[in-house]
Amino acid sequence: MLDAADFAVYTPASDAGIPVSALKSFAPPAEAVLNDRELLRERINATVTALLALVGVEADPIQSREHILVATLLDRAWRAGRELDLAAIIGDIQAPPVSRIGVLDLESFYPAKERFALAMAFNNLLASPGFEAWMEGVPLDIASLLHTPKGKPRVAIFSIAHLADAERMFFVSLLLNQMVSWMRAQSGATSLRAILYMDEIFGYFPPTANPPSKLPLLTLLKQARAFGLGVVLATQNPVDLDYKGLANAGTWFIGRLQTERDKARVLDGLEGAASGAGARFDRAQMDRTLSALGNRVFLMNNVHEDHPVVFETRWTLSYLRGPLTRTDIRTLMERRKELAPAAKTPAAEIRGQAARPVLPPEVRQCFLPARGAGPMVWRPGLIGAAQVRFTDAKLKVDETCEVTILVPFGDDLTPVRWEAAEDLEVSLDALESEPPAEGEYAPAPAAASKARGYAAWSKEFVNWVYSNRGLEVYRSVALKQVSAPGESERDFRVRLAQAAREERDHAAEDLRRKYAPKITVLEDRIRRARQAAEREAQEAQSQKLGVAVSIGATLLGAFLGRKAVSAATVGRAGTAVRSMGRAYKESQDVARASETLGAMEQQRADLETQFQAEAAALQASLDPASAAIETIVVRPKKTAIPVRLVALAWAPYRDNQPTWS
Repeated sequence: MLDAADFAVYTPASDAGIPVSALKSFAPPAEAVLNDRELLRERINATVTALLALVGVEADPIQSREHILVATLLDRAWRAGRELDLAAIIGDIQAPPVSRIGVLDLESFYPAKERFALAMAFNNLLASPGFEAWMEGVPLDIASLLHTPKGKPRVAIFSIAHLADAERMFFVSLLLNQMVSWMRAQSGATSLRAILYMDEIFGYFPPTANPPSKLPLLTLLKQARAFGLGVVLATQNPVDLDYKGLANAGTWFIGRLQTERDKARVLDGLEGAASGAGARFDRAQMDRTLSALGNRVFLMNNVHEDHPVVFETRWTLSYLRGPLTRTDIRTLMERRKELAPAAKTPAAEIRGQAARPVLPPEVRQCFLPARGAGPMVWRPGLIGAAQVRFTDAKLKVDETCEVTILVPFGDDLTPVRWEAAEDLEVSLDALESEPPAEGEYAPAPAAASKARGYAAWSKEFVNWVYSNRGLEVYRSVALKQVSAPGESERDFRVRLAQAAREERDHAAEDLRRKYAPKITVLEDRIRRARQAAEREAQEAQSQKLGVAVSIGATLLGAFLGRKAVSAATVGRAGTAVRSMGRAYKESQDVARASETLGAMEQQRADLETQFQAEAAALQASLDPASAAIETIVVRPKKTAIPVRLVALAWAPYRDNQPTWS
């Protein structure tokens, strides 16, 4: 037995079971589908064909302009990651975001008047009394339908007996496409992850026609097993099934067949499956086996087995109660709806019944993203966006930035109040083509409904940017440095300090290289002068000693000699006098050598003082704390202001306060 969390019956466009929303949105498929060109094309074709069938348009994907246009809109929106709803599709049909379809311009391919007829068909669906039921309910999310919020597996049963044929085809196609997207998001698996069971497959997988349900169903039959998804299809008439589907079915359960055509189709399928698996197939024997099947006796053909197997089911008691009615489903699910509460979308929001001014399609409109919740008032304004390039060859500045502003509308004399423009911290990608929230609309001025006015405002916008936007940079003349765009003065000074240290180190090294040879030469000269002075001092000292000895010998000889004065005594006295003269000369040489040494040492001291003075001056000139920094404003050229957008923007306000920032 299944407990209360094991199964749920879903009823699209009905509240008999758990309602499921089928038209609330056409969300982009999974990334795996977007990256697969063939699968994406199949998904779009099936969705568009089902959608057009819902409004009574039998469209061919190749020949139908309706199909090609809506498929182009879906492809463009999904590739951009944009989620559409029916109201957004109607808006895109009236004002498509493309200018060409193939090689033809949009108006030649599908004129605006004829597009309006298609938009009216969808609008009639949107405005129909039964439309609201398609918008209410839980999202058609396969992952949520297969497991409870606590992760417990469950059975999701979809009842579509109450729907018309076109509505059934639409919902089945949408469900199968969602199943393909979910499958593509799973990793490969060798064990069973989930089962898709579809009873009464008649009409959804025919052998010749191509309804919207056929392509996703064929994709599932070909690929689902690799992702752990089992597909079980049931029908009473095999002749109504496409042979490709039969060939891709790995396991067959075949009961008693009523017609020869059904038997022939099954035999053809079995033969094809056997040949594909490389097994031997005896058609005559299989024909006899199928003809002999009785009540509750089935033939099972498994491509992984050597041959088919005939088996009989266990006896079961069945009252043949028949299908559940909507009342039965309501009774069955009454206590279980609280397990999956339906998320309802107000009909006024979907139908676009808020007091939004009607503007010509030539006037481009966008909506700023709304923040928070509560009563909202949308006010019109002029949005301008441009890329601004600031260049200065001397300063080596080349910077491009985005400028986006919102300008309020004024009166008839001054339609746009440029002096009240304010910057928007909103990227163009965040702008919506439809309001992201419900609310009331303030009236748009008459000037805003005239398309030709926006061309003039585009030129005024360029003039405003030229006059009001500039790029401030800092410059240090001493260090020859310019700040990067957006760099603060603090960060610039920090960078200057590092640059100053590096410049100081280089300059100090150059200064040392300048003075090092001079100091080396002086040191060498001082060394030689000191050696010369020491040598002269030694010679003078020796000379003084010789003079003293000579004089002493002369006096001693004169004192001890027999004669008071002799020729030898006079000679020695003369020699002593000459020695005294040489000693005096030597002392003069010592004085000159000392004077030369002192002069050289003074030169070295002066040179060191000069070096220290220049080093101190270098340190002062490269001090970032005292370096003068000037502010320079770089203005853009008008030719360097390409305008990206000038349009009517609806800005959300709550309690008279903006809510987009």
